[in-house]
Amino acid sequence: MDRRSFLTKAAVGGTTAAAATALAAPLYAQGNRTLTLVTTWARGAAGVHDAAQHVAESIMAMSDGQLTIDLKAANELVGAFEVFDAVTSGQADMYHGADYYWVNQHPAYAFFTAVPFGMTAQELANWYYHDGGHELHNELNEIFGLKGFLAGNTGAQAGGWFRREINSPEDFQGLKFRMPGLGGRALGKLGASVQNIPGGEVYQALSSGALDGTEWIGPWADEKAGFQEITKIYYTAGFHEPGAGLSLTTNLDVWESLTPAQQKIIEIAAAEAHQWNLSQFLKENGAALQRLQAAGVEIRTFSDAVWDAFGRAANEVLQENMGDELFKRIYDSAMTSMRASSGWIQTSEGTYRMQRDRVLG
Repeated sequence: MDRRSFLTKAAVGGTTAAAATALAAPLYAQGNRTLTLVTTWARGAAGVHDAAQHVAESIMAMSDGQLTIDLKAANELVGAFEVFDAVTSGQADMYHGADYYWVNQHPAYAFFTAVPFGMTAQELANWYYHDGGHELHNELNEIFGLKGFLAGNTGAQAGGWFRREINSPEDFQGLKFRMPGLGGRALGKLGASVQNIPGGEVYQALSSGALDGTEWIGPWADEKAGFQEITKIYYTAGFHEPGAGLSLTTNLDVWESLTPAQQKIIEIAAAEAHQWNLSQFLKENGAALQRLQAAGVEIRTFSDAVWDAFGRAANEVLQENMGDELFKRIYDSAMTSMRASSGWIQTSEGTYRMQRDRVLG
């Protein structure tokens, strides 16, 4: 696809050299600009909308008025799951969301949010910033005329809310459950009727019985969403999103019309939002879990048999996509990086935390 069709041919005759010089120079839009940012989040959604708002405010502050970000939450301009198309088509300039919502566009998008039995937040950051992850994100986005950055992270997500206990893999048969991405496809392998519903619509679906259960994020965001008002059974560890990244993604033609300084502002604002948001979630989740327990929520863990079933299903889903050359390259890169990071983190921080908790009681 020739995205630079706006460049005109050089004039003939004595102006040829001057025209060639002009064409060689980047063409940047002049003056102050307003960029429309659409999101997959309902306005006020705990943590995720905060990340979008934070990165927008950072861009505006650092650009000293050159860039204004007009943030539109889900359904204020387009629907939550319409933001990808809105940005690729030029209807909007940028989106903030979870890239695993776009696995129907390309399954490799899941790696830039989370894949089942994939990377923790720290492992994702290691890969993305220092081990080739961002370059692969660029390669994938280029196909769709986009330029993206990580710009938020929820940390490890909870296994979810259920109307009844899950005692065996067979308990997922026929269960109407909300779970996006490749994790949702894995759950479908266990017989669940998997739904992909925008976050702002989940409470109503669970309340009405359209869902038998749902995952959302973790104690803080889940408490704010009010799921504890509907059911008290809460599994606090899940297989599907061990460190879910959020993305800030710009239409590539818009990106290339920005000055290098403006591009760097967006890049740095996104990276800062990634760490800021992860810290926000981790700080808020502990206190929220205590409040949920005080309100009668029953904290559960899946059995080893259920975890084993998750693992088999997740591997099957991942293997089904290995015929796609880009997916396989991204998978191989991510898994190699994850194993290297995990080995050191487990032998250093993992041992330290175990001994710290033992010594301090």
